Amino acid sequence: MRLKDWQQAFEGYLTGESSMANIELIDSLIGSPTLNVATGLAIYHNAYRARLQEVLRGDFPAIWHWLGDIEFERLADAYIRRFPSDHYNLRWFGKGFEAFIRQHLVPEQSAPLAELARLEWTFTLAFDAPPGTPLTLQDMARLQPEDWPTLRLRPSPTMHRVECAFNSGELWRAVKEQAAFAGSAVLDTPRTIMIWRAEMICHFRSLEPSESTALNRMTQEGWSFADLCADLAASHGEEAPLQAATWLKQWVHDGWLERHDS
Repeated sequence: MRLKDWQQAFEGYLTGESSMANIELIDSLIGSPTLNVATGLAIYHNAYRARLQEVLRGDFPAIWHWLGDIEFERLADAYIRRFPSDHYNLRWFGKGFEAFIRQHLVPEQSAPLAELARLEWTFTLAFDAPPGTPLTLQDMARLQPEDWPTLRLRPSPTMHRVECAFNSGELWRAVKEQAAFAGSAVLDTPRTIMIWRAEMICHFRSLEPSESTALNRMTQEGWSFADLCADLAASHGEEAPLQAATWLKQWVHDGWLERHDS
């Protein structure tokens, strides 16, 4: 058996359903006095799946806590069968878990679970994102008065937002803090949760709709600071610049923003 053929056969065995290897693969290996080839391969087959299960439990602890050991194992095993690991780094194995949940379960089950999966995976994305060059409060203090009206911003690489229709943030926090785990519930008003990394620690907080809209307009729609103040004037009157500056100060303090001068 050529090396390429052997590698493909071994990969097919690891990702296959059965722990029983075919004769050709067994005959290509040599056992030991204490462990024959078939048993050794079966151990490896089971260990491969166990390791992938462990990765998913680590990436999605809130879903694991919600479903319990047995149901989570069933869901994870179905995901492993559907999407075998295709990256040398297991860090990215769970990237398709949210989409899989939406496809695999009925909508009544999949909607809250998939949203929670997206929230949990976003923490992974935020933690592994490049640092970028976020603005600091010192940078803002050095701005000249004429710079403020045309100031445009973009999100820093570690800043991510998740739109939630369910109480996913509370469920995640309960698991993180080992507090009482309430059931999933639909929110009266959808909520924006911001997730970001600062000094190698991921943080999150919820935004009120008005702040979420303002942040989105400046970081996604290209609004300038003057545009934001003009928009806020309808609801805040003369206090519009103060409100815009207050939000901006908090966003910069949290390391969410970079200057977008183009």
